[in-house]
Amino acid sequence: MSAMGDADFVLVNGVVFQTEYSRVPDKYTVADDIVLEAKNGEDEIAFTRDEMEGAEDVGDGAYRLKSGALLRFLTGATIH
Repeated sequence: MSAMGDADFVLVNGVVFQTEYSRVPDKYTVADDIVLEAKNGEDEIAFTRDEMEGAEDVGDGAYRLKSGALLRFLTGATIH
């Protein structure tokens, strides 16, 4: 799920969160390592490698996790 590496925001079940921390899983991460943390106001979410592993690409940049959560990774626009 390389799309999460450059994401400034993540849309989780229709709610936008600002990415605080992300790490694309690699051979050094284990199942309970946090690979994504994001925040929306006072609400914080975190996902482990185990939760993200096996995510189904449902098209248009969206992924369905085993839990049923729908994620879409977004980057901020740069205006020149």
